[in-house]
Amino acid sequence: MTNRREFIKKAGLATVGAAGASALAAPAVHAQSTIKWRLQTYAGPALGEHVIKPAIDAFNKAANGEMVIELFYADQLVPTGELFRAMQKGTIDAVQSDDDSIAAPVDVSIFGGYFPFGTRYSLDVPVLFNQYGLNEIWEEAYNEVEGVKWLSAGAWDPCHFATKEPIRSLEDLKGKRVFTFPTAGRFLSRFGVVPVTLPWEDIEVAMQTGELDGIAWSGITEDYTVGWADVTKYFLTNNISGAWCGSFFANEDRWNEVPEHLKTLFKLCMDSSHYYRQHWYWGGEAQLRTEGTKLELTTIPDEEWATVEAEAYKFWDEVAEQSPRSKRVVDILKKYAKTMEKAGKPYRYS
Repeated sequence: MTNRREFIKKAGLATVGAAGASALAAPAVHAQSTIKWRLQTYAGPALGEHVIKPAIDAFNKAANGEMVIELFYADQLVPTGELFRAMQKGTIDAVQSDDDSIAAPVDVSIFGGYFPFGTRYSLDVPVLFNQYGLNEIWEEAYNEVEGVKWLSAGAWDPCHFATKEPIRSLEDLKGKRVFTFPTAGRFLSRFGVVPVTLPWEDIEVAMQTGELDGIAWSGITEDYTVGWADVTKYFLTNNISGAWCGSFFANEDRWNEVPEHLKTLFKLCMDSSHYYRQHWYWGGEAQLRTEGTKLELTTIPDEEWATVEAEAYKFWDEVAEQSPRSKRVVDILKKYAKTMEKAGKPYRYS
């Protein structure tokens, strides 16, 4: 595995080499060369085994030597918060993450990750993008930014708290230092939560040393998969979002260099990744709630949690004011929520 120092060195040499090659090589020779990408995900190795590696392995096998994607995990080459700029500059070729965490300079980035109560179930995300117009809005937003191509969005797990002390009321949240996503942290601070930003690989140690009191970054499947269930004791069944919204992105020039048949193959592999996560998380959340032995389940009463949901809708209206496009997204979320509520069970139970 390439370390960061070797990567930077190679990246510099690759730039020089590519310039020389493009000037000397005939088009026919260039067309036969293997396309090589470096893709970095937001996820650490244990989580990446599920959320990205199967799709990349499948792509590399099906591409049959025409293209090879080398996969890197959270912060291995570039800190997560710098991923967008690194991809824009061509330092890396592609990214899997949410818009919020990589500081994407678009107004829709706030809806990436965990937008409070924007979704209730994982299927909400693909429906919103494919049937309610979010695909077109995301394409529009990223077309205004040079150097990056937004490719596809999908759903991950819900956002729950895993903590060292039990959370049974909103009062219990006050003062808790919690690792979470930027927008989720901004919202949770209204209830006294202290959002903390740390490198992904440091979270387990931070829980052990007392730097953190909890994690609001995932559902219970990830808590067990990445080891956080070993350093926390309680899992809050209430969530502020039914599904994390993440995307695949690529450096625009590198994407344009890819022939159409390989673009199609990559799109199919992204869809395969989206599908895998749908059943892996859905089954895992239920199984580990009922059969897991490491975390005790706690719940904030529905009538008290309803105040959090009410505050979320105020938050939506505030976000809608940041730009006309943000208002379009919020309007879509409101329309979708009303449709699901009117449809009733099993689309919405409350």
